[in-house]
Amino acid sequence: MTVGLGTLLRATLLIGVPLGGLALNAHAQAPRTFSEAKTIAWKLYAPQSTEFYCGCKYTGNRIDLASCGYVPRKNPKRAQRIEWEHIVSAWQIGHQRQCWQNGGRKNCSRHDKPFQLAEADLHNLVPSIGEVNADRSNFSFGWVAEQKNQYGTCQTHVDFKTRKVMPRASIRGMVARTHFYMSKHYNLRLSRQDQQLYQAWNKTYPPQAWERQRNQRVACVMGRGNEFVGPVNLNACR
Repeated sequence: MTVGLGTLLRATLLIGVPLGGLALNAHAQAPRTFSEAKTIAWKLYAPQSTEFYCGCKYTGNRIDLASCGYVPRKNPKRAQRIEWEHIVSAWQIGHQRQCWQNGGRKNCSRHDKPFQLAEADLHNLVPSIGEVNADRSNFSFGWVAEQKNQYGTCQTHVDFKTRKVMPRASIRGMVARTHFYMSKHYNLRLSRQDQQLYQAWNKTYPPQAWERQRNQRVACVMGRGNEFVGPVNLNACR
């Protein structure tokens, strides 16, 4: 039986599971910390791959900015390196937790196991241009006015006044499906406005082959796929 997107969302948003309620039963190979996750993430992507926000090609940690027409906005040094970005920000994952109130993200990363596992979930982690990662900060996603030539010809735009980020069209669906996944597995509440936006993006930008392939690779490590992307075959991991 196939469970619809609306059914999964309603089960998550109306019933809810305490943060880590599912994730505490982590798969044996799944990373337990953000540091472990970053080490594993490098192995999940090809040595020559494409970063998330602008579609730049990179080799190792170095980005070929010309490959996507990227022009640094303010920080050329940081623009040249890959950083690992949380699609659902660490702030969104943890800012209401007691550990955050008592010492911010650093305290949660050190002492709060449910937060550690959510922070380390590889379904939520993507390679990003360091400068865009920094500019995005903990801003939420949404529609914003086009910021012409903000990053050259990169089609992801950051609006610092409204604290919103509009991702390029080809990743909007993945942004939506990652939020649905994190909401379901870690009881992260989505506002009605965000639900409507992400449902629209999910419908308009369905999973492409590259997203399904990534979902399968990540599932082999995490022990589960992102069901909003599609089914995975865990037997194929052996």
